[in-house]
Amino acid sequence: MSEQRGRRSFWTWGWQSDEPSQAEREEMAQQLSANYGREVKAPPIPLIDDIELRDPRLKVPDTLAEIVTCDKTERIIHTYGGHFLELNRALKGDFAEPPDAVAYPANETELESVLDWCDSHSFAVIPYGGGTTVVNGVSIPATVSGAVTIDLERLNQVLEVDEISLAARIQAGIFGPDLESALRPQGFTLRHFPQSFPWSTLGGWIVTRSGGHYATNHTHIDDFVESMRMLTPSGWWESRRLPGSGAGPSPDRMIMGSEGTLGIVTEAWMRIQRRPTFRASAGVLFPSFESAYTACRHIAQAKLWPANLRLLDPSEASRAAGLDGKQALLIIGFESAEVPQGNFIQEAVKIAREYQGLIADEDIRTSDGSGETTGREGAVGNWRSSFIGVNAGLTNGLGVVGDTFETAITWDRWPEFDAVVREEVTKVLNEVFNGAGTLSCRFTHVYTDGPAPYYTFSGLSTPGGEAEQWQAIKDAASEAVIKAGGTITHHHSVGRMHRKGWSEQRPALFEAALKGAKKQLDPNGILNPGVLFDS
Repeated sequence: MSEQRGRRSFWTWGWQSDEPSQAEREEMAQQLSANYGREVKAPPIPLIDDIELRDPRLKVPDTLAEIVTCDKTERIIHTYGGHFLELNRALKGDFAEPPDAVAYPANETELESVLDWCDSHSFAVIPYGGGTTVVNGVSIPATVSGAVTIDLERLNQVLEVDEISLAARIQAGIFGPDLESALRPQGFTLRHFPQSFPWSTLGGWIVTRSGGHYATNHTHIDDFVESMRMLTPSGWWESRRLPGSGAGPSPDRMIMGSEGTLGIVTEAWMRIQRRPTFRASAGVLFPSFESAYTACRHIAQAKLWPANLRLLDPSEASRAAGLDGKQALLIIGFESAEVPQGNFIQEAVKIAREYQGLIADEDIRTSDGSGETTGREGAVGNWRSSFIGVNAGLTNGLGVVGDTFETAITWDRWPEFDAVVREEVTKVLNEVFNGAGTLSCRFTHVYTDGPAPYYTFSGLSTPGGEAEQWQAIKDAASEAVIKAGGTITHHHSVGRMHRKGWSEQRPALFEAALKGAKKQLDPNGILNPGVLFDS
């Protein structure tokens, strides 16, 4: 347990200190009642003492008693990830499949001992970072006869900084804010900020191929990994630290995205950079989504590499940035530690204006290298606050079916893709919510060859029907995305939720090759069974 933050919450993202109060939840229930025209109640948060939990199906040996616990609270905290259906079950006190024990190794020797014990008894092992997965990535399969969650939060140090090569050796269990705090005194940053940043870890980012806040150029965690070290049931896997290599398939690329199925990453050398001081930002309005994404494409293909190039369709711009629901919003941001960004923002705005973009010159913000922040005013500031201030707990248990799905598609197929997805998902939303559901879209990341659209849907369910209604919408979205040629996930990973879509997307022989690697590294199939594929 992190002494700095206290305990994790068992029913929402983050820590107990992040939990909304019952009064706040009741106020939200009143707002939803007014919005939807029917009564919404906020159920009380269950007490851990009142939650029924099955007895552990294993006995911890005395040699591991100091680092492995069967404590009820620890088992409850580590039962679920961060998907709203999981959190709704937690609010109902439903913990039918908890881990039997939770391990907190503080070093690699202790990790070896825990993994050897699990492997010798064929206990399922669930590697655990921050627990923010929204794809059932840390849940316990009902088919196993014993399961141990291995929480890496005690492996939480920046071990070494190479100021010449701009890299740092960092343990996998470190949380985002702690990583940045450790690098800040020397003037460095990793510059990887997923929306789960306050509650997620470096190891979790690596094995799920996390996507950060920045929209172009270096966005995925893949871009930052220089080398890594991982423990498997068959032994240690450590890649050579290099800036690049053409020597066969990359051992690092094989581990990134493996989601704890091949081994447990303990540390990695990560590319870092100097903290930015020069900044520039602009929020450009467009009369239509079409004109906005055309401008977005041309800015991306000009290779100006803005740090942010976030596009919000009119519905999303209304919901998250306070606009009128008729205009799209393109958020453009630049930053650098070395070079003033004024010329870059002017060029990007010039392109935007060529495609009906509207912004006054005085609304283009620049800083002169003093570290002054930009992009915190007006619609851009509203969006920033809604993005960073995400609070998954405020509507948990209130009957709201709200979720997202993200994908990526090439520019030539994008307009048709968007039309297909909106048609298929809207049809199901209308059926499920009697025409009262909402669907919006934003671009979270933008590449020269295509965007990564991120769709958000929501509606108020019939009491007790959240799971079935969500499943109907999710099935329609997944089928539409795959049918129209997109990827089943851009940065939320596969887990257990996206297995079907991923199996349709990947080459069949690739699955066979990956299973071969799994058999070599994890002969007994104990590592995160059911994620990516069956062991």
